Amino acid sequence: MKIWIATGGTGGHVFPAMAVATELAKRGHKITISCDGRTDKMVRDSAPKKSHVVHIWASGVGAKSRVKQMYALFKIAMSAAALILRFIFSRPNRVVAFGGYASVPVVFAAHVWRIPTYLHEQNAAIGRANKFSMRWVKTLMTSFPTVSGMPKNTNAHVVYTGLPVRADFLAIAGTKIPRSGHLLVTGGSLGAQILDEVVPNAIASMKNKKIFVTHQTRPENVARLQQFYAEHKIRANVLSFIRDMASAIRDADLVIGRSGASTVIELETVGRGAILVPLNINPDQAANAAAFAKLGGGFAIEQSKFSEKWLASTLTELFDNPSRLEKMAEKSLVENHAAQNIADTVTK
Repeated sequence: MKIWIATGGTGGHVFPAMAVATELAKRGHKITISCDGRTDKMVRDSAPKKSHVVHIWASGVGAKSRVKQMYALFKIAMSAAALILRFIFSRPNRVVAFGGYASVPVVFAAHVWRIPTYLHEQNAAIGRANKFSMRWVKTLMTSFPTVSGMPKNTNAHVVYTGLPVRADFLAIAGTKIPRSGHLLVTGGSLGAQILDEVVPNAIASMKNKKIFVTHQTRPENVARLQQFYAEHKIRANVLSFIRDMASAIRDADLVIGRSGASTVIELETVGRGAILVPLNINPDQAANAAAFAKLGGGFAIEQSKFSEKWLASTLTELFDNPSRLEKMAEKSLVENHAAQNIADTVTK
């Protein structure tokens, strides 16, 4: 079977798509992967062997400038037209789209040729690009059991598949917390200023400073945070980038971070309690954090309420009661068979 996988935009779209592409390639299917310029190298570096990579001319339409919005729509329309022509000569049997604006022209072209199309939503609240594309698909696959913001006029069949993660997370799924007093703080690839401000000061105000902190931050903040932790006699390892995030989560008793879909699902795959602080301008992250908290795996707290006093009190309570950290880790654990589930759904 010839299967076209549409991705692009960010690593959060690309890594799940590559996991599914790899699973489908293992099953003997012929894979074509499309992406935009931002993720072209990422896709080519992780695509399964013998797959074909296609560049899509597209970008997000969320810019404030009306001119930039119109230009973005023009690029999407031109890409859709090019794909409609391409599918005349090389038509896939299935299209699997992983969201982002780079997937929209592929989904539309597939709709024109009545190609069965499957859309995956990574967040607990449907994104704008997927919401727009829903009119052309019959199956929506989700990372979370429930998804908010679904268009009312859709007839799409919704299937809960989960969100694929990299193999290194699957390899450590269900590992027990080390009970070593280890706290992991991560704001994602760009860091998070609110975490850099609140977390160090909260720990410094605690009477019990036996916590060991691994703190990932922006490169320009590394020296300042290293100095702060040293002056307050807090054991800490401050980094601008964590290459092996799976091991970092495995070695932690608790995680403090944002709540992008990949972060939340990685926590659920390994089984780690967390304090999640959603990006205050991103409703998707708020929905993801709420879904995680509902499991009993930790706290979802608004950025405006994420104070030094609250955090110091919460960390003291948790690290003084490691059995509670263990229960949070156990409740957060969700078995992840997403890549197989998606491949099964697509190839039925």
